[in-house]
Amino acid sequence: MSSKTNPSALLDEANKLPPLASLMTRAAAAPKAIAFAEGSDQRIVEAAVTALNAGLIRQAHLVGSQADVEATLATFELSDASGVEVHDPENSAIFDTLAERFVKLRAHKGLSLELAKKATLDPLVFAALLVETGRADGSIGGAVATTSDTVRAALQVIGKAKSEPLVSSFFLMILPENHPLDRPAMVFSDCGMVIDPDAAELAGIASQAADSFAALVGDTPKLGMLSFSTHGSAKHDRVTKVQEATQALKAARPDLIVDGELQLDAALVPSVAASKAPTGSVQGAANVLIFPNLDAGNIGYKLAQRFGGAIAIGPVLQGLAKPANDLSRGCTAGDVLAMIAVTALQAQNA
Repeated sequence: MSSKTNPSALLDEANKLPPLASLMTRAAAAPKAIAFAEGSDQRIVEAAVTALNAGLIRQAHLVGSQADVEATLATFELSDASGVEVHDPENSAIFDTLAERFVKLRAHKGLSLELAKKATLDPLVFAALLVETGRADGSIGGAVATTSDTVRAALQVIGKAKSEPLVSSFFLMILPENHPLDRPAMVFSDCGMVIDPDAAELAGIASQAADSFAALVGDTPKLGMLSFSTHGSAKHDRVTKVQEATQALKAARPDLIVDGELQLDAALVPSVAASKAPTGSVQGAANVLIFPNLDAGNIGYKLAQRFGGAIAIGPVLQGLAKPANDLSRGCTAGDVLAMIAVTALQAQNA
């Protein structure tokens, strides 16, 4: 009898939630290659093997010590070993090629080949270079590394998409079944990156979040631009910022359903919206919440997660030239599997 673990239970658990099941079904429709910066981590390997066995991705690039990655990989039942490629930066046949590419990417910063080689030894940079050079379609890190290190590698190597005003983030929030809000999934943005956006940046974040919601959830985004004021009920510079961002977004994206500024209850509860914002376009049906700053966003998603029982997938980066995403260091293998599906779908829409 095999002593290897069959990780299929991970997929079974995810499929119990319709929004997650939908993510994985759509990811499997056009499987992508994903690079994992922490390729020897038990959670990463379990999720990667699950995704490969289920056809959610076509290839897993596992970055790390060859011995460590192979030792972890050997504990799981893998249906097709050809779907895995192990990259040990210390002994990689493509190391010099990637380092030379990094020199070109950072030429404006005067990066030398010596320093580029040192940086390319970092699994986060190596994984991002696999994406930037087209060897992988997206990368995932942060199960061990910090958010700042993970995001820095993505910004330095992959960089901002030319069409985007900035790089920001969002959380895909999966609500429990029978939740009183009666919507299966929402996007909260920005909860992990831009500390204090100005009005123009806030409008850019909202535009990105709307597109992210449409791509991942497959429904029409309805945006609530959050504040402590609803339609002028309070006067303050912070209220003015949200009002200006709302106006800018409406001008730039007349295709979107957006209302602001709104207090949280007016964005989410129809009866409250009828009282506080009777002329608004969202009418308490917001499925994309745009927070005015990182304080509010970070606190907001954690309240929904810890008090409301929502599953928080993220922070997912938006605005990059190619997908690269961050995990929480406290993530589970199930969290990683969800992020794999999200990253694959981003790659499909890139």
